[in-house]
Amino acid sequence: MPSVPAQAYLVCATPRSGSTLLCEMLLATGRAGRPLEHFEVLSHTSLPRQPREYFVGCTDSELLEVLAPLEPGTPNAESPEAWWAKIRAEGSSENGVWGGKLMWGHVDDLLGRVHRLAGLRDADLATALQALLGGPPLIYVTRQDRVSQAVSLWLAVQTQSWRADPIPSAQASHADNVRSPLGARYRFAGIDHLVAGLEADDRAWREWFTRSGHRPLIITYEELDRGPQETVGRVLGELGLGDVEPPTPALHRQRDVRSAEWARRYRIERERAA
Repeated sequence: MPSVPAQAYLVCATPRSGSTLLCEMLLATGRAGRPLEHFEVLSHTSLPRQPREYFVGCTDSELLEVLAPLEPGTPNAESPEAWWAKIRAEGSSENGVWGGKLMWGHVDDLLGRVHRLAGLRDADLATALQALLGGPPLIYVTRQDRVSQAVSLWLAVQTQSWRADPIPSAQASHADNVRSPLGARYRFAGIDHLVAGLEADDRAWREWFTRSGHRPLIITYEELDRGPQETVGRVLGELGLGDVEPPTPALHRQRDVRSAEWARRYRIERERAA
């Protein structure tokens, strides 16, 4: 069985929900682990999920033409033991606290790796988290405005720009096809597909919380936007780190007039279609 951190927590999320802001602020404390997307690199390509992988089964040529072609990548060859040892080390701050973030879209890949670890061949997600992290407290980051969330994701998958102030990451390291945000195009079908996908992921998380008996601390994008330091302070208190001072947020908001206009246009077109 894998070794378990002395203290751990996991941020559960869907894309463009505010989880990056939350995790960057927790990381900046230096005492709340390193809650990065340790599970974003997929085993079949050794790359994070690519733009077209959000649209599996889609044949709309007008939609696909604005997305970068799929990169084949290379299947990951590291042993499951080496994989977990690396993630445990990468997620830990000097005080021994481990932090991480998991998107619902990465759960299947995570379980595929876990099933290769000794004694975990048939583990479900709850069993996997217990074995790897000792049944950590969970924080669920969600966004109430699903349309704005989908618009933000639609812009990100076109430009492969995932944050306003990029840092080196697995997501950025292979993105040779990064495009200017000015070249991004509105597509009703693209946003509509992502709205449905985000709703499905949110539903999957909530159903799993109920089924597994977990009661996560729920944080919304909207409250993070209104009061990031107060919200992070609440998370730190939940983790038993109430004496840690929440840092000033370093990330810049990516939404702008165009995002608002696309969200408004999408709502009008969806109402007409209905």
